[in-house]
Amino acid sequence: MRYLFEEYAFDTDRRELHRGTYVVSLTPQVFDLLEYLIRNRERVVGKDELITAIWNGRSVSDAALTTRLNAARSALGDTGEKQRLIKTLARRGFRFVGAVQEQKPAMAVGSSAPNDGNAQRTFSPPRLSIVVLPFVNLSGDAEQDYFVDGVTESLTTDLSRISGALIIARNTAFTFKGTAVDVVKLGRELNVRYMLEGSVQRGSNRLRVNVQLVDTETGNQLWAQRFEKPIGDLFDMQDEIVSTLANALDAELLAAEARRAERSPNPDATDLCFQGAVWLNMGRTLENMTQACGFYERALALEPGNVEALVGTAWANFAIGANLVSDDRVERLATAEAILAKALSLAPNHPLAHNVIGLVKIFTNRAAQGIAECERALALDRNLARSYAGIGVAKFFLGRGGETEAHMEQALRLSPRDTLAYVWSMFVGLAKLWQGADAEAIVWLRRSLEFNRNYPAAHFNLAVALALVGEQEEARTTAQAGLALNPSFTIRRYRAATSSNHPVYLAGLERVCEALRLVGVPEG
Repeated sequence: MRYLFEEYAFDTDRRELHRGTYVVSLTPQVFDLLEYLIRNRERVVGKDELITAIWNGRSVSDAALTTRLNAARSALGDTGEKQRLIKTLARRGFRFVGAVQEQKPAMAVGSSAPNDGNAQRTFSPPRLSIVVLPFVNLSGDAEQDYFVDGVTESLTTDLSRISGALIIARNTAFTFKGTAVDVVKLGRELNVRYMLEGSVQRGSNRLRVNVQLVDTETGNQLWAQRFEKPIGDLFDMQDEIVSTLANALDAELLAAEARRAERSPNPDATDLCFQGAVWLNMGRTLENMTQACGFYERALALEPGNVEALVGTAWANFAIGANLVSDDRVERLATAEAILAKALSLAPNHPLAHNVIGLVKIFTNRAAQGIAECERALALDRNLARSYAGIGVAKFFLGRGGETEAHMEQALRLSPRDTLAYVWSMFVGLAKLWQGADAEAIVWLRRSLEFNRNYPAAHFNLAVALALVGEQEEARTTAQAGLALNPSFTIRRYRAATSSNHPVYLAGLERVCEALRLVGVPEG
């Protein structure tokens, strides 16, 4: 069933809320709450009734209920003050007051009539649709079930923050607990493209987690990961496990969708966005970012208000401007900021848009404002590792490089295999350089190059650190490797990219520029 109101379409079969052509991200509980209110819009729904319907009668605080209601209102552009669509009636309950039209899904050509028990639904699952099956407890200890179930439930919630994702609600997924499933049959039953399954095994002093992502159309495994951790605080461990998996799955699901899009003879705007995202994740070279921009521009030509395409275009322009691969740095960053302003006018609660505009401000000498934007992004998505990293970069530009490492370590804990891990490691190396800890800087800069050998900035900064500890021959070789990757790099460009006027930062900049001269980087 589809419910239409204002510019929104609420699809209960696909479990999607659309604002025009944009899919609004909702957590499973917020979706269920909205659906219940809309279905029962002819009457006032009491608090106890909502809790019974959405939380199966479990004890839920007033604050938790208020948080979900606020999230539902926010998704609809409503507020507790306006109450345009969801009205609170004192001491009575809540009511959906918007004017709603019901629209039944169209029958597929050649399908049976609705009252035919043999009717078959065409298998056409939405993009980024996934069910997280209850993880299996392999510990042989029934008391650990609560921990394993907590991992499953939290991961379901966190994956719902992926923009445009459709995640099957926890209540539905848990009906499959303890049963063997046919992947292809399950995919058709739930109308999803992907299934995630996993297990948790607790030994005497270590915890092992295994997960795999499966394509429900073919039954093929797309991705698998195993990791072990020493036993610690279970609550902290659950958070770390969930955030690591959520970040890894975000990238894997985008890559899987991009592979599907490549096979499409007539890709639409969303298909093109998936392909653009893959190029963004390949590394911050001019070629990669130009390719990404091409896909996003094609998407915007088809759908000018596509928020994902706007944010992707802004990200690519930011990356070109921030990484000193061209001389139009100022123009690129200004373009990114203008595009992000438009994206946020369409989707005020888009976490990545807040993150990227935060980075733009950080790299244009507005670090304090940038930190505020990154913190806003984290309030919307606690797993957005890139926002922790952004705060670390801002601290470096504010002359507080001693704090940078802790923020980057947090980002790496949340997303240890992130496609930007090489950038984060380089900025810890820079912070060490600016503090005069040159030997420590070398360790982090080498780590950056282990993540990505094709990152020119890491080569140049490693050359500086090596020169400062007296390793002149290796320093010159390393600088030449950087120039091979970015032949147009000069000291003038490096100095022109100054993102701070803090005295501590400026003093370190002079020290680094002098070392660049020593290792043979052109003055420009």
